[in-house]
Amino acid sequence: MSNIAIVYYSQGGATAMIAHSVAQGVNDAGAHAQLLSIEPHQLIDGQWHDEAMLTRLAAADAIIFGAPAFQGGIAAPFKAFADATTGMWRARSWRNKVAGGFSFSCRSADDKRNTLDYFAALAVQQGMIWADVEASDVPPGVSASQRHPMDFPAVTTPGVEVDAAYALDPADVIAGKQYGRNVAALVARLAGEVLESPAVLARRALEAAERRL
Repeated sequence: MSNIAIVYYSQGGATAMIAHSVAQGVNDAGAHAQLLSIEPHQLIDGQWHDEAMLTRLAAADAIIFGAPAFQGGIAAPFKAFADATTGMWRARSWRNKVAGGFSFSCRSADDKRNTLDYFAALAVQQGMIWADVEASDVPPGVSASQRHPMDFPAVTTPGVEVDAAYALDPADVIAGKQYGRNVAALVARLAGEVLESPAVLARRALEAAERRL
């Protein structure tokens, strides 16, 4: 079973909700998702420290990055985390892993594309394989403006709290699940695995339980 890490920073809850929806999609596809949140206590004198998290990321088959877009670019806590991965680059710990990313912003001026481009550049620097998806992979009911599962739409409500959970569009949750499934499927294909549907997995678990009776 593939192990897919989702490492993210969330200030107001919306990015965290997307991260959980991506994790659900990963798990629905038959892979294992682990959610790793970048927290304030990991920042000491402006530098990010958490060796245990880096060890877990090094053991993952894929890493999905997530952060809100602030003032037209990547949120500072995530940038501090990325700066702390230099050791991963030296050791080639992330080389040939699948990478992906998602972003959220509450204002149209906060350019999510810059944040996604930053994730892609980080992945290339680390020698990772970027997991992009086609518009046809987006589930029915998602509007044309939401056609990229990594590129969650901006919410432009005046005065809304940055990264506010209540500002999240339900379509973002749907797209997040689909993106998680797509990344899990790509990891499985590269590993030569065959993913099975949640229904098949549940039936197999039931049959195994019955055999133990």
